[in-house]
Amino acid sequence: MAAPKTALRKIEQAPQTLRDIVQARMREAIIDGHFAPGERLVERPLCDQLGVSRTVIRETIRFLEAEGLVEILPNRGPVVATLSWDQAQQIYDIRRQLEGSAAAACARNRNERIARDLTNALHVLEDTLHDTEWSRLLQATTRFYQIIFEAAGHTIAWEVVQRLNGRISRLRALTIAAKDRSRPGIEHMRSIHAAILSGSPEDARAAVEEHISDAGRTAQPFLDTQKGETADG
Repeated sequence: MAAPKTALRKIEQAPQTLRDIVQARMREAIIDGHFAPGERLVERPLCDQLGVSRTVIRETIRFLEAEGLVEILPNRGPVVATLSWDQAQQIYDIRRQLEGSAAAACARNRNERIARDLTNALHVLEDTLHDTEWSRLLQATTRFYQIIFEAAGHTIAWEVVQRLNGRISRLRALTIAAKDRSRPGIEHMRSIHAAILSGSPEDARAAVEEHISDAGRTAQPFLDTQKGETADG
């Protein structure tokens, strides 16, 4: 008599492929400033440094180009994309609309599970504040917003934000360490968290808008300086 079949164990998280690892490492290197805006990405040194084939590097560069982190220039090949203030303004405008709407809907939908998940995400974010590298902080920030969008039911909007996430992370990296912000970024996140848990859509939207306006004011001088340095070079 055949033994009864048991259910296959569910795969909780798919293992990363070599391509995924290289993409993540290159993305972090660009966001951290290891590769400067306008710097050429030469295949052979990248292959040697990362220990991978030209095929993997070429696939990674195409992927990062789709994220807006790399651009292909005639006669120069792939370079790290330069992010202008005009582009940043557009990204902040998109974030203001999509994140503000999601935060408002999340506040309307607030329940014990949403409150627990968002509070846990905020605690993880707070735990990364003193990391010497920004990658965990950026990942924790992305997770905080993902919970808001999913709780709001704004899945298509989250897909749009994800397509911009590389450039959003570059802007966050510019503003995280700034000393002249009117309020530290984590205080804004706490305000967004508190407004959502209070169940007030208006306060949640206002907290998001204040956060993004402050981030924009902080980022503009950095991008203006970067533009000047690129022009001088």
